[in-house]
Amino acid sequence: MVMKRVIQIIGILIGAMLGQQMSTWPMSSEAPWMGAMLGATTGTGGSFSAVVGAFAGFLLATSIATPLSSSLQRGIDRLSGYPMSDLMSGLIGLTFGLALSSFLYPYVTDIPYVGQVLAAGTALTLGYAGLRIGMRKKDEIGDWVRTRKTVEAPKSDGPRYEEHKILDTSVIIDGRIADICKTGFIEGTLVIPEFVLEELQHIADSSDLLKRNRGRRGLDILNKIQKELDVRVLIYEDANEEPGEVDSKLVKLAKAMQGKVVTNDFNLNKVCELQGVSVLNINDLANAVKPVVLPGEEIVVQVIKDGKEHGQGVAYLDDGTMIVVEGGRDYIGTTMEVLVTSVLQTSAGRMIFAKPKLLEKAL
Repeated sequence: MVMKRVIQIIGILIGAMLGQQMSTWPMSSEAPWMGAMLGATTGTGGSFSAVVGAFAGFLLATSIATPLSSSLQRGIDRLSGYPMSDLMSGLIGLTFGLALSSFLYPYVTDIPYVGQVLAAGTALTLGYAGLRIGMRKKDEIGDWVRTRKTVEAPKSDGPRYEEHKILDTSVIIDGRIADICKTGFIEGTLVIPEFVLEELQHIADSSDLLKRNRGRRGLDILNKIQKELDVRVLIYEDANEEPGEVDSKLVKLAKAMQGKVVTNDFNLNKVCELQGVSVLNINDLANAVKPVVLPGEEIVVQVIKDGKEHGQGVAYLDDGTMIVVEGGRDYIGTTMEVLVTSVLQTSAGRMIFAKPKLLEKAL
């Protein structure tokens, strides 16, 4: 309703100005009725023409107010759905396009008959082209802006740009994120979306005992991070949140914030890679910091159970790495020296194959 009133007021103002301007036109012999009207209005300073023009503008604006306001509202709603990074990049591109059209304006307007129309068309075309190019180049523009901020920041203050690390549900429940934050390896702001908190609350209220304990553990971890650790935490609330899967919302939020998703979910990791979103995978970090064991090294282990193949025994290192001991079944329950024969790195982690050192000496 307010938008319709604005359109009507604009129509009245434009109509009044056009009517006032028409009262100053010279009378034409080919249109005696117009000459008579204009002649009648010259004595009153064109006020009658302004009133007629305002009334005509009001009628025209009223006739187009409904479809025009609907189109404007759809455009506003569509723009509201875009991330702020898209809007800012589009605005930068639009500014460059209009700036280029302003340089061409003096040359285009000199063209006879169609100069003004061509100038307007050039401005619209270059402005739209700049808008689209800016939105497509948002990642490069964002990288350039962040680089400029970091380079121009005073050395005493350090970089001004602070990266956001967005936590997903699985990494919160896992709990290792608190220990990693405590060591200081995670920099920037930890972002906890409201929809992740809702999912944690839902898990904590589950009738299943295991799920309920996992959900409560996740809430306890968040409470520890907020109160005990020297880390900045941001609870992100989105008033325009749309329904959907938590993983897809995390990807959209990471794109909007230009941040990184912290997870240990293999599927979410792959989705983020396909969408061009940076990921910090806790499992990858854990595998990276495990001690390196090379073939030929000797280690002391305790064989605790049978292996899958005949005669095999299974042992574990302190970090959880599984060691398959060939011929180790006879040594279950004993601590012994083994000789590493090979190391296998899989997506699930690292697996070490070894054989008892006693057998090596016997040979």
